[in-house]
Amino acid sequence: MATITDSKIKILVIDDDRVLQLILKKTLQDQGYEVIVASNGEQGLEQAKHLRPAMIICDWQMGEMDGLEVCRQIKSQPLLSTTFFILLTSRKAVEDRVEGLDTGADDFLSKPIEINELKARVRSGLRLYHTNQKLQQLAEDLHIQKQLLETELNEAADYVKSILPESMSGLITINSKFLPCNQLGGDCFDYYWLDENHLVIYLLDVSGHGLAAALPSISVHNLLRSHSLPKASLYEPSEVLQNLNEIFQMEKQNDQYFTIWYGVFDRSSSQLTYASAGHPPALLLSQTAHSSLEIKHLVTPGQPIGAFAEAEYRNAICEIEDPSKLYVFSDGVYEVEQSDGSLWDLNGFINLLVAYNQPFKLGLDHILEAIETSTGSKAFIDDCSLIEINFNHSC
Repeated sequence: MATITDSKIKILVIDDDRVLQLILKKTLQDQGYEVIVASNGEQGLEQAKHLRPAMIICDWQMGEMDGLEVCRQIKSQPLLSTTFFILLTSRKAVEDRVEGLDTGADDFLSKPIEINELKARVRSGLRLYHTNQKLQQLAEDLHIQKQLLETELNEAADYVKSILPESMSGLITINSKFLPCNQLGGDCFDYYWLDENHLVIYLLDVSGHGLAAALPSISVHNLLRSHSLPKASLYEPSEVLQNLNEIFQMEKQNDQYFTIWYGVFDRSSSQLTYASAGHPPALLLSQTAHSSLEIKHLVTPGQPIGAFAEAEYRNAICEIEDPSKLYVFSDGVYEVEQSDGSLWDLNGFINLLVAYNQPFKLGLDHILEAIETSTGSKAFIDDCSLIEINFNHSC
């Protein structure tokens, strides 16, 4: 008959019957276990806390503190909760066994004790104990790995935020907001002067969320920021999109694609040249002579980048009046779940901009607050990026 002979395995016997103590101790020691005995519940609890045995065999009927209470207290302590607990009892009623199981007992041993049954139940219980120990260790290892992964994701998220542009002031004022729905998102944007007359503005939105979406967006950002596109002039939006489509075909990018709006503003001519690839339209708000708001949708036909190798892109040109505001954004701004479960939409966002922007002083924080008020939602379900460009000086 197989036995477990690891002397490090500790079994605590709690019983106020001296004779039964001796029988259990001798039998288990003969099997190679280290056996500790206690004569009452209080003593047993102290021994358990000190020794942290693999198994406790405890009599149900004892004075002052019975076996159920010992079991309850043992199982309530994190360091002892996986200890295999066997109740010794002469009770046969089903309701008694149910009460014992509900209290936390793992097994029962009937009195009078049959030695072979004792040995078998101890072996079985220790197998379960060791399995639980391995599972607990695995859970701890997974928790550590999760913490490490979260730390790395936080560092990656900090990096993504660090490469996004700061607010811009001067001839043109630009503010932006980036709200990923997870630690990392697939949105990325930038704006900077290519030279003293030409300002580039773009925003892209990679399919999906998290690290898989963040990596392509960072790659595009670095390509554009370093002026490393091999076949395109950054002054020509359609060329930029065409070249990006050649580089980022989705079969080479884990089936990921992205949408983008890309524009170049020439302050000497007050003209904005732009092109888009499956992206929501940029919205140009201008004040008319009668102080009302005129809104233009700045969008061109074009498939998302990476979706079709043969896709073509073309430029459009818009005159920028002074003063005007241009909003460039990802679809996460308006794809918001409302309190009734329905999705808000682009028209809702446009109406909000028109309604709230009549004084022409609405800022990004107020826009986000207005979205929350209008939709009844306190969270964006997709990555959300929003750029506000104020053309409020003569160019």
